[in-house]
Amino acid sequence: MNKDLQLREEINKRLEQVRTKKMKDPYRLAFHLTPPVGLMNDPNGLVYFKDKYHVFFQWNPFGTKHTFKAWGHFSSEDFIQWEEHPPALVPSEWYEKDGCYSGSALTHQGKLYLFYTGNVRTNNGGRESYQCLAVSEDGIHFEKQGPVIELPKGYTSDFRDPKVWREKDRWYMVVGAQTESLEGTVVLYSSLDLLKWKLEGPLAGPGISMSNKFGYMWECPDFFSLDGKDVLIYSPQGLESQQYQFQNLYQSGYIIGSWNRQTKRFEHGKFQELDYGFDFYAPQTFTDNKKRRILIAWMGMGDEQEQNHPTVQNDWLHALTIPRELRVKEGKIYQRPINELKTLRKSHFEASFNLVHEQKEIDIYTQLQEIMIEINKFDGKELSLHLQGNWKLTYFKDQGVVTFERMRFDRSEKETRKCLVETVKHIHILQDHSSVEIFLNNGEKVFTSRFYSESTCTHCLLSVDGSAALHWQNWDLDSFCF
Repeated sequence: MNKDLQLREEINKRLEQVRTKKMKDPYRLAFHLTPPVGLMNDPNGLVYFKDKYHVFFQWNPFGTKHTFKAWGHFSSEDFIQWEEHPPALVPSEWYEKDGCYSGSALTHQGKLYLFYTGNVRTNNGGRESYQCLAVSEDGIHFEKQGPVIELPKGYTSDFRDPKVWREKDRWYMVVGAQTESLEGTVVLYSSLDLLKWKLEGPLAGPGISMSNKFGYMWECPDFFSLDGKDVLIYSPQGLESQQYQFQNLYQSGYIIGSWNRQTKRFEHGKFQELDYGFDFYAPQTFTDNKKRRILIAWMGMGDEQEQNHPTVQNDWLHALTIPRELRVKEGKIYQRPINELKTLRKSHFEASFNLVHEQKEIDIYTQLQEIMIEINKFDGKELSLHLQGNWKLTYFKDQGVVTFERMRFDRSEKETRKCLVETVKHIHILQDHSSVEIFLNNGEKVFTSRFYSESTCTHCLLSVDGSAALHWQNWDLDSFCF
């Protein structure tokens, strides 16, 4: 038996061992993609192919640590009813023997192409990386073509996560990289046939499009045009934490500017974070059949708390965010939940409140909730929303600060993330069994976080230090179908 078939048999045995646990876990997410077992991280290969949305993802089916890495695979016609497929890629070849790392997908001449990084650990403790290709005619079974790009001079083996797109008659690829001087950067390639690739040089980074070092490694680059602007999304590692930004171990954000297609020069503005919560990393986007630019990210963070998630006891860890439609407005990316998620809505409650230095309890009958709050008027210092035992969101108007608070996974203390915001007029929340995604001002700022409550929440508590006129709506939500 060849190694590919052997690994697939081992994965099937693992899946059968844990299917009963999957149904019993109270923290299992209802309308987010989660791994059938094991560890999920980066979303990969987001693409629309043969009338379906395909979502691939980094997957270790054998445990909840970052060891074995394959590509798991889901597909859907509507973002609501999902089908689970066998892994698209398993690390069976010499050029990927220690992991099929992250990458992207594209369609061409009726076929689906996956570009990914093959990871190889050498006998002397070093690493090799190869940018590889696999091709499919049905979107399920893939034939590996092997490496198409090897490590160029001037870069360390931290060279990975290819994202490929087409402009006119030429294909382009960006790769996350680390220079030999240990600086993060993004490297650009071009091709006429998807097989032979020309190194164009660095697209962005210190000495190229910015003056100072900005982290020691840039992962998961994604380059695209949206609303008349060119956008580079990437995940820099090694940024120093500040009071209102860069508060997680690793960050994800974007720069907006203009890319000259002739000179390949990218002039851009400052780096802005995509999310200010605890659990958001490695975002990837794609254009769907409705011409929308849709983003999905890893709802996780590989920090010191990772193995303290209580889901580890049930043999699974992490999830993906809900799909979000992106728009560029006034020099910022705005993120909003895709419209298809509205079909999950069930019972609805709506009311207007005028609160003056008081608290208001609002009954919540299920953990699966969508909440919208319009702040029509607010004169005061502080407005907060607290799901008892779960999490708390607070807007400090005089400081221009929003904070999100949760209990640490080891239950030792509460912890906080925060961001600056000029004003808050609109709050949109989607809460699952153990996750929450909060969109402020129609997606101007976002907080994405996991949380684990020891008791089921039965109400929200609105608190106002001052006076506020609010319009409240909430819906009970249904689950994804598999």
